[in-house]
Amino acid sequence: MPERIAEHYERHAHAFDHARRKRFAERAWLDRFLLGVARGAPVLDLGCGAGEPIARYLHDHGHPITGVDGSEAMIALCRTRFPRERWIAGDMRRVALDGMFGGILAWDSLFHLPADDQLDLIGRLAPHLSPRGALLFNTGPARGTAMGCQFGEELYHASADPAEYRAVLARTGLFEVAYKPEDSATGGRSVWLVRKPH
Repeated sequence: MPERIAEHYERHAHAFDHARRKRFAERAWLDRFLLGVARGAPVLDLGCGAGEPIARYLHDHGHPITGVDGSEAMIALCRTRFPRERWIAGDMRRVALDGMFGGILAWDSLFHLPADDQLDLIGRLAPHLSPRGALLFNTGPARGTAMGCQFGEELYHASADPAEYRAVLARTGLFEVAYKPEDSATGGRSVWLVRKPH
């Protein structure tokens, strides 16, 4: 299924980019996220799309960006817009991570993975988050799968149960700052903001 997700976004990269530039529903959450990211600290953006609007917002706030996306076409757009940043075309579950990040986010991307893969990935990301750094991602409100629709095609989404995410956070030394299930301000996404302690 994640492979089909990458193919979907590859086919519709320009249409997605055009639509994405018209909305920024996650801005308030990004502002909260950035409160936990040290000034000038690098940020890892998993499922970065074509860089609009999130990468631009991070860039404008002075954060070096490493962006990962499964669509080569999306990454090509990122490289055109922000040539000095680091862009990686690949599966976020398999990309080799090096160094530490003041912030890590996976907005509208983590939930395209099977639930168990999401939990594994959060565990793998935790050691790459700097002390006092922030992690922002969204999920569904309960364990299960759902098929959405985008550009006339079905689009796979999955979620673990909130208790399962909390167990991973506890195991990896991260703590929950905020969790808002089915946040109406973001179109019904369930949003998590977590931090690493000192």
